[in-house]
Amino acid sequence: QESGDDLIAPCAACFNRIKAIDYVLRSDAKTRAEVEEIVAFKFTGQVNIRPLIAVFLEDFGGEHLSQHVKKPLQGLKIVPYYGCLLVRPPHVTQFDDPDNPKVISDLLNILGAEVQDWSYATECCGAGLSLSRSDVVKSLVSNLVEKAKEAGADALVTACPLCQVNLEMRQTIEPKMTAFYFTELIGLAFGLKETNKWWSKHLIDPRPLLRTVGLAD
Repeated sequence: QESGDDLIAPCAACFNRIKAIDYVLRSDAKTRAEVEEIVAFKFTGQVNIRPLIAVFLEDFGGEHLSQHVKKPLQGLKIVPYYGCLLVRPPHVTQFDDPDNPKVISDLLNILGAEVQDWSYATECCGAGLSLSRSDVVKSLVSNLVEKAKEAGADALVTACPLCQVNLEMRQTIEPKMTAFYFTELIGLAFGLKETNKWWSKHLIDPRPLLRTVGLAD
């Protein structure tokens, strides 16, 4: 509030939690008064909570982004993965369609990737249980990967780094499938030289896939 800026969350889980608190403070006067008294803070409702991907598409726009694409992601077959927190519950997140979100697909189309249709884009990957119930998470993640392969995809792309690492860490089926965070593909399509330093940080090396479609050395 003091800065007067939007609050941008690169993580879907963080976005959801902060947005949920913002919703409560806006809609529940009693709770707002209690919180304000406890933390000596006056809530004004002036801060707009937004996911990072919204900045790219809403603030810059598709036409502007397309002008910077130097290396279209042709041949890269991808399914968009939103997870369960970026678009739900809709009365809280107020972002995209909770049943059929489009924002990641719109971005991937601008970057020239081949977006595959599938029905599991908003299914939970279990990231919140990754440490406490890895058995459950392995089942959820492996099912998502299996369905992504059935859809004809070679990789997943997400707007949440927690989902991204969970999708790569908890796979049990072979061959394993890379999961990208969406900014990695923006950098790749924009021709940023730094991209070659990013791939070694993945738990599942994306370079073999990228080489097959001419997008990596």
